[in-house]
Formats: sequence, structure tokens, C-alpha cells
Amino acid sequence: MIPYNWLTEAQTRLTEHIQITPLTYDAALDVYFKWENRQTTGSFKLRGALNKVLVLKDWERQRGVVAASAGNHGQGLALAGRLTGAPVLIFASEHAVPAKIQAMRDLGATVQLVPGGYGEAEQAGLAYARNHQATWVSPYNDGQIIAGQGTLGLETLEQLPKPAQTTWVVPVGGGGLVAGIGAALKTGPEKKCQKLVAIQSEASPFFHAIFQRGSQDDVTELPSLADGLAGPVEANSLTIPLVRALVDDIRLVTEHQIAQAVKYAWEHYQERIEGSAATALAGVLSAVVTERPAVLVISGGNIQPETFAKIVEHVELKPEGF
Repeated sequence: MIPYNWLTEAQTRLTEHIQITPLTYDAALDVYFKWENRQTTGSFKLRGALNKVLVLKDWERQRGVVAASAGNHGQGLALAGRLTGAPVLIFASEHAVPAKIQAMRDLGATVQLVPGGYGEAEQAGLAYARNHQATWVSPYNDGQIIAGQGTLGLETLEQLPKPAQTTWVVPVGGGGLVAGIGAALKTGPEKKCQKLVAIQSEASPFFHAIFQRGSQDDVTELPSLADGLAGPVEANSLTIPLVRALVDDIRLVTEHQIAQAVKYAWEHYQERIEGSAATALAGVLSAVVTERPAVLVISGGNIQPETFAKIVEHVELKPEGF
């Protein structure tokens, strides 16, 4: 288990570097929205990446930090490198969202594209870190990363009027965010919520398979709007036992439901959110999640502009039309 004091220490460490993002309430849906798409770099990933880099020793930073990323973790790590002077190398899939790749480079990271999906990029990054004695910074398989992500949970609890009465709905890919929020909710001084539900796309249901059947070996991955949640979970990841201990259920949404949620957020709240973040809202709109009141963690807003425009204009198209 992640010690609760790691979360509170991370919150103190990050205070001067991150935004306190808004929490709003929609009475019609009876849900709270935590708009982490408003975070610096447009995603919650800054919390974990910066917390990790800040606790590294000087010599670890000087060797350079290496990661695999679909984009958001890489942007967070790139900004952390800029703030601390650490060189940053990111391995990304050749199919990664171009806007996210450019954003990583704009923040000073070197980005190396790898044939295949996220899993291939992660293996390439791990191999590089081992061979060059660089510091590997996993987007999820690290206690300090998870603690950093957990500060989102602590922050939201401070904003909620009745935190003990809520069900939290959180996107899951590698499990770092939902494990961190679970630690904030269920290992602190009080039991703060009734239920913690993770949401993933049917197109890339790796953690769902692990949670339900204990193995991801036979999962077939398809292209997904929720690119930040795609790809297999690192073998023996710390997040696997944490998610099993802290999360009540993992549920799946379709690509069309994700697209509808992206459009819904824009039309109803004027918020531009990415597919990964939209999974939480998709769960509510599709009645995959019926528990109320709920807290929806809108984890990021870094969506390719062309993709966003097509969704807003053609949301009723089947997923393959996007």
C-alpha cells in the first residue's frame, strides 16, 4: 500500500508548481466534475511526473530521465525536466497523437518514435534506460508517481461539500491515477467515499481483464479515442495489487460512447476533453455507471484538434468514422 503520508508530502511538494483545478456540480446528472483538463500541461500526469522528479537525487536527474508515453506523461515529465534541469527522453508509439508529440518537444523533451503501439514504446524505453544507466520514470509503476496522482484525490476531497456520500468514477490505463485516488480515499484518517469505479475503453481493456480474470494475455487491442489508456500493463506492476485492493469495480465503455461524451462536455460545459478523460463521463451518460452522486475525474484535455472537430460535427457516426 502507498503510505498516506506520501500523498500529503507530495501535495506540499507540488503546491507551488501545479494548478488547483475546478470542481463543478451538475444537478441534472447529480455528478461533480473535477476538471483536470485545466491542469498545467492539460492533464493530471504532471502531478505524478513532477513529484517523482523532485524526489530524485541530483545524480539521478543528471543522468537523464526516460519514459514511455502516449503524450500526457511525457508532457508532465518534460515540464519537470525543465523545472529541475534534467534531460528528458520520451519513447512514443509512431501512432501517438501528433499534437501530444509536438507538445512534448515544445517543452524540451527529446521524443523517439517506435513502430507499434504503447507496449512496444514501453519496452524500448525500458531497454534504453537499462543500457544507458538512465533514470526510468514509469507513468504508473512507481510509488512516488502514484502518490503524486493521489494529490488529485486529496485536492478534490477538500473541495467536495459531502465527500463521504460520493462514488468516484476514474479512467484507468496503467492504474496510477485510480490507485492514487484510492489511496487518498481509503487509506486516510476517514473512509471518504462509498465506492471507487474505474472506467476503460472496450477497445483496450487490459486492466479490466486483469481485474476480472487475473490475466491480460489474450486481450486484443484496437484503435481507441482513449489513447492515454491504451496498451498492456507492465508485468508485475505495483498498480495491480493496489487496484485490486482499492477499486470496487472496473467497467467498460464503447468508442461511440466516448465520442458522445467528448461532444457532450463541449456542448454542455464548453470543456474540451480528450477521449481518455471522456470515459468517466461516458460511463454516466451510457448508464454503465448508475451510482449517484458521483465524482467524475476528467483527467485531461489534450485531444488532436482534427479529431475533436470531427467528433463535434459527426458524433453520431460509428467509431470507425472518426
